[in-house]
Amino acid sequence: MTKMVMAFFSLFASLQLYAQNIDKSDQEPGIGGSAINIAVSRYDLAEGSNYFEDAESLEKKGDFNEALTLFGKAAFEFNAVRNFGLYCQALIKMSNMHYHLGRFTDAEQILLNVVLKNYSKMGSRIGQMNTYNILGKVYLADNKYTQSMWFYTQQGILAKQTGSNNSYIESVLGVAQVKIRKKDFALASKDLNRAELLARSIKSNQYKAQIRESREIIASKTASKK
Repeated sequence: MTKMVMAFFSLFASLQLYAQNIDKSDQEPGIGGSAINIAVSRYDLAEGSNYFEDAESLEKKGDFNEALTLFGKAAFEFNAVRNFGLYCQALIKMSNMHYHLGRFTDAEQILLNVVLKNYSKMGSRIGQMNTYNILGKVYLADNKYTQSMWFYTQQGILAKQTGSNNSYIESVLGVAQVKIRKKDFALASKDLNRAELLARSIKSNQYKAQIRESREIIASKTASKK
């Protein structure tokens, strides 16, 4: 599967180089633009959207392998028409399919080597922040606690800078999950309390269930030690 992902990356890289060459050709006088326009228009935004919608339908059915293939095709089309926002969305979906299939390294590589770099080039701090959250989740699932903690912390830093209260709460909850896995239950409880206070301050109830479940895990873990 890693080979397949790298094949996708090679395909995307080739396409980006091709697009750059088109840019250069457009600036040269005396070269007809109609053939270039036809070549570019072959990669239709609508085609990518169709692939994406079909992939989401497969995702809902739990057919993650087939969904991965279609999300990859959607990513290719979005990249071809230089809609990098949709391109990143499709790549994130690809990483999520790998996550569900237990292919954590493949998910990490897509997020680190392609998604984050594209959001950085786009200057999208929101995109980077959300990707940090996903990376925190992926690394946690892969039992890489140091990396998970780092990305959840980076999410929190960007959340403060962008004034995103919800994302900051999510980063605190992510850090709490890492501490629970590391059996730092006292520190995790403090993070859960902080997240609860923050949620109350913005009058949000959406984190109640997650906080309650985390506390129940801590209670069960600590009770088993007695």
